Amino acid sequence: MKAKWIPTLLMALSLILLLGACGNNNGGNSNNASQTSEATSTPDTPEAAKYPRTIKDANGEVTIKAEPKKVAVVHWGYADSLLLFNLDSVGLALPFTEKQSVIHSDEYKPYVDKIKDIQIVGENTQVNLEKLLAYAPDLIIAGNAVNKDIAADLAKIAPTVMIDEQQTDVWSDWPSLVTKFGEILGQEDVAEQYVSQYQAELAAAKEKLATLGGNVAFVQVRENEVWLQGTNYTKQYYEGMGLKAPTSDNMADGEKISLEGLSALDPDYLFLGYFNYSDKTLPAATDQWKDSEVYKKLKAVANNHVYSINGELALGYGPIGNSYGVKAVLEALQK
Repeated sequence: MKAKWIPTLLMALSLILLLGACGNNNGGNSNNASQTSEATSTPDTPEAAKYPRTIKDANGEVTIKAEPKKVAVVHWGYADSLLLFNLDSVGLALPFTEKQSVIHSDEYKPYVDKIKDIQIVGENTQVNLEKLLAYAPDLIIAGNAVNKDIAADLAKIAPTVMIDEQQTDVWSDWPSLVTKFGEILGQEDVAEQYVSQYQAELAAAKEKLATLGGNVAFVQVRENEVWLQGTNYTKQYYEGMGLKAPTSDNMADGEKISLEGLSALDPDYLFLGYFNYSDKTLPAATDQWKDSEVYKKLKAVANNHVYSINGELALGYGPIGNSYGVKAVLEALQK
């Protein structure tokens, strides 16, 4: 009897010990897997912590689930702001054709060169929905006024943040737009750094030009028209740099102006913002002015205080253009 049941008992005990060991091992692996999973899902890196994020826009809220790899702006005034950020691929709608665009200018080059892929999804303020669809963005940024007619189409292509243009106005307050872009893209630090640097440069320029006498006029020179730039749209120069504007009933909003009208204004300093600055094969409305006696009698002309600048940049509305303008104006007036 002893010989029969002892081996059976020993085998049973061995099996119990073996199962117990396996159970302990499985439990150990299970705990390790759980710990590994928790470590992976914990937002312990900046990238992981940024998404998902919920953004308030003109229509309520938009949740961006993951970091967008391909971002398109379809408001033609937003391209300047998007290029400031660290992105590998962008889609841009432009205010002019790509050939006419300042995107190929020296001022844009540092921003353009750092982006691996740039696709044009609109020109002359018109969005090309076929090109936008082919680009296949992860995220679209639009304006609720400029892009209101295609809002439904945009939503079918990709998640869309529709910026409230009354609250965040690119035409008169690009720093607010850049700050909003930083929030959308999870790059608040990039936005803050650029805005702070710009404001510091603006303050330094104002200090350097504090003793400048006389008034300063900015005119936008197109192919067939010349426009006096109003103080409402050139705050960076008049408020930011402390320059004095000429006296005119239309100085706030500006106006289309002739040579005779400019003569009546007769500024002490004159900046001609050419839209053919980068491509002189294009005509300019002021081409015939230099031969005119009216032009020669302007105070700014007589005193050699006329300066040519890139009008698309300096008299535009975005951060890259305004930064160029502040530097160009300061350099000219310090001579």
